[in-house]
Amino acid sequence: MPESDEIIYTRFLEKGANEDIKELMQRHREGLTLFLHGMGLSLEDAEEIMIDSFVAVGMGRSVFYGKSSFKTWLFSIGRNKALNHLKARRFDTVSLNDNIKYSEEKYPELDMLKKERDKVLYLALDRLKDEYRQILYLIYFEDMSIEDAARVMKKTRKQIYNLILRSKEALKKELTESGADSELFI
Repeated sequence: MPESDEIIYTRFLEKGANEDIKELMQRHREGLTLFLHGMGLSLEDAEEIMIDSFVAVGMGRSVFYGKSSFKTWLFSIGRNKALNHLKARRFDTVSLNDNIKYSEEKYPELDMLKKERDKVLYLALDRLKDEYRQILYLIYFEDMSIEDAARVMKKTRKQIYNLILRSKEALKKELTESGADSELFI
């Protein structure tokens, strides 16, 4: 069983071993970058803020108290940095479709159907409000708990439950309006 993020981070703080912070970065860089990209940042800005978030963690600019998981804490740092970045300059939303990557499958027909389904889903997600897209990403793509998502988005559990319900309804509406069978996705 692999070591938990919290154990690795504690060891990093105690011994300052660069391989520990590299391990944490390896585990979370892609997920954090995609989350930040989904907030409306360009992929380049998302990667830069992801790196800044790890620098803040590594330099001890933010303190981990253990009230949440390391991942939740890291995503909160990233979200705060992204919000500050977005406040500092006006931005155009970036399509989630720029980030779609598909795996090779043995059966080209299945791969083609999966690509089409993913394309429809990402187009529908791209048309949602930022807050809806963020909560769906955290819960369904990053497998965060309700509590962790609430901490990242600075909302109560009840607000998160309501936001998930509204987000799923909005996504279902977008999928239905695009002619897709929303039952395949939700």
